Order: sequence, then structure tokens, then C-alpha cells
Amino acid sequence: MSKLWGGRFTKQTNRLVEQYTASIGFDKALAEEDVQGSLAHVTMLGKCGILPEEDVEKIKEGLHAVLGKIRRGELEYSVSDEDIHMNVEKNLIDEVGSVGGKLHTGRSRNDQVATDMHLYLRKRVVEFVGLLHDLQESLIGQAKDNLETIVPGYTHLQRAQPILFAHHLMAYVSMFQRDIERLQDSYKRINVLPLGAGALAGTTFPIDRHFVAEQLHFDAVYENSLDAVSDRDFILEFLADASILMMHLSRLSEELVLWSSTEFRFVELDDAFCTGSSIMPQKKNPDVPELVRGKTGRVYGNLMGLLTVLKSLPLAYNKDMQEDKEGMFDTVETLRGALQLFAPMIATMKVNSGQMREAVNKDFSNATDIADFLAGKGLPFRQAHEVIGKTVLYCIQQNKFLLDLTLEEFKQFSPLFDESIYEVLQPETVVNARNVYGGTATAQVSAAIGRAEERLAATAQWAQEYAEKSK
Repeated sequence: MSKLWGGRFTKQTNRLVEQYTASIGFDKALAEEDVQGSLAHVTMLGKCGILPEEDVEKIKEGLHAVLGKIRRGELEYSVSDEDIHMNVEKNLIDEVGSVGGKLHTGRSRNDQVATDMHLYLRKRVVEFVGLLHDLQESLIGQAKDNLETIVPGYTHLQRAQPILFAHHLMAYVSMFQRDIERLQDSYKRINVLPLGAGALAGTTFPIDRHFVAEQLHFDAVYENSLDAVSDRDFILEFLADASILMMHLSRLSEELVLWSSTEFRFVELDDAFCTGSSIMPQKKNPDVPELVRGKTGRVYGNLMGLLTVLKSLPLAYNKDMQEDKEGMFDTVETLRGALQLFAPMIATMKVNSGQMREAVNKDFSNATDIADFLAGKGLPFRQAHEVIGKTVLYCIQQNKFLLDLTLEEFKQFSPLFDESIYEVLQPETVVNARNVYGGTATAQVSAAIGRAEERLAATAQWAQEYAEKSK
């Protein structure tokens, strides 16, 4: 029999079954991790006296040769060898002869594949923390450049109160900081070694799992062999974190689409991140944020797909769990593409501060400050609210804005109005009046930028440290 597991069988695998059950078409993405885990495993077999040192060295030389082929794109993958593990082992045997078959001593594909995915995913987590750092850096850069730019703030997509554009951008910095912290926290559960659990019950060989963990820079070892081979929580957690992150990117995408429209004209995206129309030559389409917004759904789908696969599975390993990989790989590629594009797209974005200021001057988003003004003079807020409502209605009927009213017009709604109301209504005054922690006042936003830059430095340090640890 050609199969490495074929001793039990009297017939060749049906060709359609072979094609249907093979995973090499996608799990070849784990090739380097598979060799990395195998090198640690065979080193441990030598240390524990399970294999003679001569065999260990020969197997390690063969694994390095296979790794070289993988990195040069020269390794030929075969569907008949089913998955990445069997393909690597078959190539190893081709390199070093039958001694290569000793590599699988003391392990199963069940704990092997789990180890590969832990190794793969911890690298991706570190990568995405680094990419989020770059995106935050771009947003902070734009915020620093726009500390005097005032824009309408919205609720219900209706103009609400004037805010600094920098304050709006820093809201996304805060969102992405939570994404960073979620990914960093997930690393703790990803960085646990399943190897040595065997198929489900451990192994009869006197292996040293903690030695393997040290070699591969894992912080811990699974305590239960059944859990080790059947746990996919770490992938679910990554997919959930990715879904929240994509939701944040999608919200920012929606705002970029709106802001860059003719109706808003608040920003202009660089030509390098837009496309044109095949029929309408005047068009400049924000395709990158639109596509990120659209791809958010596929990331959600990958999370729901794996949750559904796992929801009824008994312990321990089941073939259903082969379905854990494609969605994970797809999410990794989708997220990587979005994050790689977003940082430079934000960094090169042109902000039309004049258009933003014109929008602020032509709305009633400063109305709340009149109510606060009257309340400060002793009028109960609910009465002040009614006064301003009537004032705004008058402005609409007269085709005016609040700063267009004369003092006499103000006084017909309340005798408490005086000349100071014009200073109160200035957009800069409105913004800087909200000088509370987390508010939109210039001093508060400047302080928030300073705190964010400190976190940015800490994130960069974390990414560098854990990139080395996850090699």
C-alpha cells in the first residue's frame, strides 16, 4: 500500500474519497510550522533516548532539506499523501530513507496538526498587532495635523455638536487599541503546546513535553490530552477578535465613503487607493474602504462556520475538525490585506478643513451651548431646552443660523440673552467648553494623543519582543 497508514487496508482509497478528504490544497500553508514542530519533536526523542543520536541527526538534516524546498517553492505536494504532515514525512523519507519513518514516534497527526496551528496563529497575532500599530500611527499623525480642524459631530447621522476632527480620529485609535489588547490577550491561550497528547490519550514513550515547549517557546503545555487534540477555542477566539476588528474597520470605511462623497467633501483619498469608472470618466471611487466593508461579512461567516462545526462534536478528534483551517486562513488573508492598505490610505488622506468649517457654520450643532448658557444664568434646563427649540424653529423659518440672529431677535425668546452669546456660539468656544477627560476640547485631545503615543511605543516593543519569541 502507498499510504503511510495503509497496513490495515486491503483496497486502495477511492479516488473521489481521496480528493474529497485531502486537505493538502489548503493546509500546505502550515508547511514551515510542520517542519518547525518536527525538529523540536525529534530533538526531544534524542534527548529522551527514544531514538539514537545518529538517527536524530539524519532526520534533522532531512527536515532542513525539506524546509529549504518549502521556502524555495520546490516541494511537490501530492493529494494522495492527504495533508501537510504526510507530505512532509513522505518527502523526508525520500531524502533520508526509511529512518525518516521514525520521526512519527510518540506523536499522532492529531496533536501534530494542533501544534502546527498554534505555531501558525501566534505568528499571525504578532503580525496583526504590528499592523494595528501602523494604523494607529497613521490616525494619530492625522489627528496631530488637525488639532484645530472642527467638524460636525453626528448622532443618528444628524448633525449634533461641533467636535475636533482629531477627536473623531482618536475614537478609532481607542477602538483599535482594544483590538490590540484582545489579540495580545489571546496570545496567552494560543501559546500552549498540544504536542505529546498523541491521538487522544498521550503516548507510551517516555517523552518530555516541557522540553519541546521550551524549544518552541511555548509558555505552557496542555494539561489534558483529550482537550489538547480537540481544542479549537484559540482559533475561535482569533476569529472573534478578527470579526470585531473588521467591524471597526468597516465603520471607519463607511465614514470614509461618506466623507469623500460630493455631498460631504470632508476628505479626499489618495488616487493610489481609489479606482475609476469604465463608463463615467469623472468618477473616483473609494473601492478600498467599500471592499473592506464588504469583506467584513466573510470574516463573520468564518467565525459562525467554525462555531457550527464544533457545536456538536464529541471528544476527541473528529474529521469534521479539518474544517477549522480554510476559514482561519481566509480570515488571516482578509485581515492582512485590509490592515496593510488602511495605514497608508489614512496617512495620505487629504483633509478639507475649510469644507468642514463651512458645514459647522451652517447648522444648529451649537444649540446645546445656548441651553447651557441659559441654564448657567439660572433658567431650569428643561425650560432652556424649550427656549432654544423655539429659537431654532424661528431660524429655520427665517432661513438663518443662530449666529445670524441679532441680539434683539435672541431677546424675544429670553431676556437672559446678552452680547456674550456670540462668543458662546463660536465653534472654537463650543469645542473647548467641553474640557473634561475624554472630551473634545483641544487640551483634552492633545492629552489623549500623548497617552496614545505612549501606548504606541509599548505596542511596538511588545510586537518586537513576541516576534522573536514566535519565530
